[in-house]
Amino acid sequence: MRKSLLAVAGCLAILAMSGPALRAADSYNLDPAHTAVTFKISHIGLSWTHGRFNDVSGRFVIDSAEPTQSSFQLSLKPDSVDTGNEKRDEHLKGPDFLNAKQFPAATFQSTSVKAVQAGLEVTGDFTFHGKTQPITFTLAGGKTAEFPPGVKRTGYSTQFKLKRSDFGMDKMVGAIGDEVFVSISFEGVKS
Repeated sequence: MRKSLLAVAGCLAILAMSGPALRAADSYNLDPAHTAVTFKISHIGLSWTHGRFNDVSGRFVIDSAEPTQSSFQLSLKPDSVDTGNEKRDEHLKGPDFLNAKQFPAATFQSTSVKAVQAGLEVTGDFTFHGKTQPITFTLAGGKTAEFPPGVKRTGYSTQFKLKRSDFGMDKMVGAIGDEVFVSISFEGVKS
């Protein structure tokens, strides 16, 4: 009996050494210096107002062997909105629009991820201005690099549009567009 157990243990050890190594998913923290959440919105149908959120954080997990096990989490502070015009930014932070005091964070948490030809299709819950809506977008990218030496990184980008009225921000619709065009580009540092 003892010889049988030793033989089985030996076979398992040989199989473990000769088979493919199990690979854990990779976890990343967003690098704020190389992450941007930008937007544009129509102003009376004549021009575009561009802006960004300067305070963005998050983390994500990439499982290249099983993309459905990947996940993404992002948080931004509406109080960090920056359109290059201080007076407009103060108005955007106020109760007519972002109401940053009442809603100090906007968050995204993925609920599903799948591989598609263009990259990763990500669906999740976006909570903004006190309302949560499901959104889906495609992340392109996923290349990896080591920069500086010893620091492993990967990055993605996406573009999509939201209707601000879906999140209860319906002031001045018409003068200011309802559709907000969002671009996100980010790098993560492997943790």
